[in-house]
Amino acid sequence: MSTTGEPPVAYDEFGLFAENIAEFDLAVDPDHLPPVERLDTPIPGTNRHVSALRWGSGPVERIFLHGGAQNAHTWDTVILALGAPALAIDLPGHGHSSWRDDAGYNPMNMADDVAEVVTALAPQAVQVIGMSLGGLTSMELAARHSELVRSLVMVDITPGVNSEKTKAITDFVNGPQSFQRFDDLLARTIEHNPTRSESSLRRGILHNAHQLPDGSWEWRYDRGGRRQTEGAAATGPPVELPDMWAHFAAVACPLTLVRGGTSPVVDDDDVAEARRRQPEITVHVVEGAGHSVQGDRPVELAALL
Repeated sequence: MSTTGEPPVAYDEFGLFAENIAEFDLAVDPDHLPPVERLDTPIPGTNRHVSALRWGSGPVERIFLHGGAQNAHTWDTVILALGAPALAIDLPGHGHSSWRDDAGYNPMNMADDVAEVVTALAPQAVQVIGMSLGGLTSMELAARHSELVRSLVMVDITPGVNSEKTKAITDFVNGPQSFQRFDDLLARTIEHNPTRSESSLRRGILHNAHQLPDGSWEWRYDRGGRRQTEGAAATGPPVELPDMWAHFAAVACPLTLVRGGTSPVVDDDDVAEARRRQPEITVHVVEGAGHSVQGDRPVELAALL
């Protein structure tokens, strides 16, 4: 029974798509939506699974990987706008995917887990799209499992990312884990996402948080990776990641970078380095979009894809 006075909030994972369609005026009939199902893929040699949303009934054409502290539903509007079979994956430690006991949520580990899902559910997909942490993970997927990635789109991320560029994002992500009331969680989310509509943020919270038996709310994603990093910093130097610019250069498939026009995460120096490492890269800027291009300008992003 709730001890906070917060009554249970109804949530139907597949019942909010009509809101996406109405908010962005999509040419989609909400009464005739493509089938959507949640599928779990076990990770060999572990007791973990990676969860994903499979859209449509034909062979998957596109694979989507979300950013840190997000989940597969961040792509709902983009996928509805595209109207083609797709697979949106919950990264390990996010959404409905299992958490790692070692909190090892680096792009290399996650790419190896994602490779199991892609092999099982979408081995012939023509395009992999990854945003932020999902973009680095998709880059590692292309470098480590090249047979699974025929075309790569990295959304507002390059290996040039650093803590200064992402400060506004991490200030939000590293905030409280739990909230007494849904409205408290919504108010903080609105404060840190001023360009997004309240209805869009409300949908995002319903997909990315869950209500506990006492009526309070808690984020779904595993924050153990952050705690592990903080602990390492207190006791000694953290484990360094390899030079991911070298991994970026190793990507052999066609590569596109989509940059949010108002985002600080990718700067001009990053674009110049990306062009130096991948001379054939295509770069697009989506005006009016921040870091979360798929949330701020989903229709424009769908048109680019």
